[in-house]
Amino acid sequence: MNFVTLFERIDSTTKTSEKVLAIVEYLQSAAEAEKLLAVSVLMGYKPKRPVKTTDLRLWIAESTSIPLWLLEESYYVVGDLAETLALVLPQDRHTIEFKLFSILQDIIAMDGYLPAQQRAILEKYWSGLTGTSLFLFNKLLTGNFRVGVSRKLVIRALSNYLAMEEAVVEHRMMGRWDPFQESFTTLFHQEILKDKHFLPYPFFLAYPVELSFFDSAVISDWIIEPKLDGIRGQIIIRQDEVFIWSRGEDLMTDKFVEFQELQCILPNGTVLDGEIIPWKDGRPLDFQRMQTRIARKNITKRSLDEVPLVMVCYDILEWKGKDLRGKPLMERRKLLAEILSRYPVYNILRLSEIKHFTSWDEAASFRADARQHNAEGLMLKHKESVYEVGRKRGNWWKWKTDPMSVDGVLIYAQSGHGRRANLYTDYTFAVWDEGTLVPFAKAYSGLTDKELLQIDYWIKRNTIEKFGPVRRVKPELVFELAFEGINHSARHKSGIALRFPRIARWRQDKTAQEANTKQDLLTLIQSFDESTR
Repeated sequence: MNFVTLFERIDSTTKTSEKVLAIVEYLQSAAEAEKLLAVSVLMGYKPKRPVKTTDLRLWIAESTSIPLWLLEESYYVVGDLAETLALVLPQDRHTIEFKLFSILQDIIAMDGYLPAQQRAILEKYWSGLTGTSLFLFNKLLTGNFRVGVSRKLVIRALSNYLAMEEAVVEHRMMGRWDPFQESFTTLFHQEILKDKHFLPYPFFLAYPVELSFFDSAVISDWIIEPKLDGIRGQIIIRQDEVFIWSRGEDLMTDKFVEFQELQCILPNGTVLDGEIIPWKDGRPLDFQRMQTRIARKNITKRSLDEVPLVMVCYDILEWKGKDLRGKPLMERRKLLAEILSRYPVYNILRLSEIKHFTSWDEAASFRADARQHNAEGLMLKHKESVYEVGRKRGNWWKWKTDPMSVDGVLIYAQSGHGRRANLYTDYTFAVWDEGTLVPFAKAYSGLTDKELLQIDYWIKRNTIEKFGPVRRVKPELVFELAFEGINHSARHKSGIALRFPRIARWRQDKTAQEANTKQDLLTLIQSFDESTR
């Protein structure tokens, strides 16, 4: 089985068991050089896009003798450049075998080539591939390859293929690894793994709490902590080095320089789990300030002074080289408290606070006002819980506060992607500012398929102006947007940025004049600033 057949099998079913079987059978039959590359691609690896999309469109128009304007219009209708390129090319020539290894090597190499050299390689593949092979090549080329499998599903398939526990496979697949430099031997051989002292443990993730939980849960059996707004991470001290990993498997050691001194304080074989947050003058700072600091190429002394970071620790996974994940949480927590009190780390490591509530109603009251306490809600963890792998129900729950909301007016719309490519589903919203509508947020999720069709129909009949794929529409429709955070932003025209905005509902009961104002949002920001002083 080659990679094209694997993709077709995965794409043709919604059954998890069939997708796992397809991956296992591929691994059993594929060439050794292809297997690990295929796994990495399925898990999200993609090379840097080597060619500008404007050049791609121009070259394909010239190669097919299609007017560029017609190709552009086709692209707007299809909604995906890779699919558009595959559709307009002739489908009667198949002279090249799809080999994932050589294709990815060529795509990576093109990044350093002149445009004429790039075009020669592209036309070789465009003239030699057809059907799914051509589509996949274009997807890999444009960096938009996606297939209907999750990382967890790929881990399960690898577990079956290697006859290894999923947790062990997950551990070995953590971090950034180069599929051209690694092999199944270097990743999964036990002796070689011992040298990879920088690897984190797979993170244990919490599920949103279910209402049925409160019917039987005894509050005294649970550790309850404020849910903080930061970056979940692990700090690793091994072989006199410090490594900081985010939950998204990003190695962020160079961004979190405050923690480098831990290699001189804590013993080798220490792994801490917690939330990295900006902290100054005894309280958390706005999360956005940390994001701004992380985005900077160089961390200056001024950045360190203005936005110092700490890790609020709530778990210890390894101590003096011993894996503690199988110990009960209360036992791990007791050891963690002893360590943080024994070593001089208070300025960069803080023990997470345990909230003591007498009832779930009392906890619910705190959760409702969590933002006033610099929190997003509550974390509920069973005292006897071991540290599991991935997102599991039962022992760890997150109980987030209700999102904030604002009513905005739809002013721009753009076509979506994939199955939404023929619908206008990506929206820009505005609020009133002294009689003028000012854009302040974009959102594309939260509506039903039926609502999307209704709104798409309305957009096409109420367009005022077109800007390529974007349409400016009559400012009439009002939507309630939910969001998790709000702050000032010099990057946005409104001066305001929302965190995780999404559409809560279509307010057909409101007119545009009844939407919120910019002042409403500024007042909301001010209220949070005052409450956290």
